[in-house]
Amino acid sequence: MVKAIILCCDNIRDRFCIGCERCLTAAREGKGEFGKFDKVDIVGIVSCGGCPGFVVPKLKLFKKWIEGFDDFDVVFIGNCIKAAINMGGCPLNLDTIVENVKNLTGKDVVIGTHPW
Repeated sequence: MVKAIILCCDNIRDRFCIGCERCLTAAREGKGEFGKFDKVDIVGIVSCGGCPGFVVPKLKLFKKWIEGFDDFDVVFIGNCIKAAINMGGCPLNLDTIVENVKNLTGKDVVIGTHPW
């Protein structure tokens, strides 16, 4: 089992994506990108920090908040971030996000979440 966090778009999460149910369902059922692992335990959902995207500061805060609690093994880049970049005019660059997240956390990064 891996412990994971999902990095999500601050503008889409909980405004259009009701409670991120698709990501949580896919993680629980091992569908989509979560299917790459035997079992995924979501230990956190972290937003990008809003436009223009403050991914690194948000992840630093998250890491500070969970000190002494569960750590995580992998970061999933939510489908909402991909949609925001591809269709919503998000100024973030997906390759840069992945590189920054890897550098900050030292964890594996998976692009995408659910299959729907």
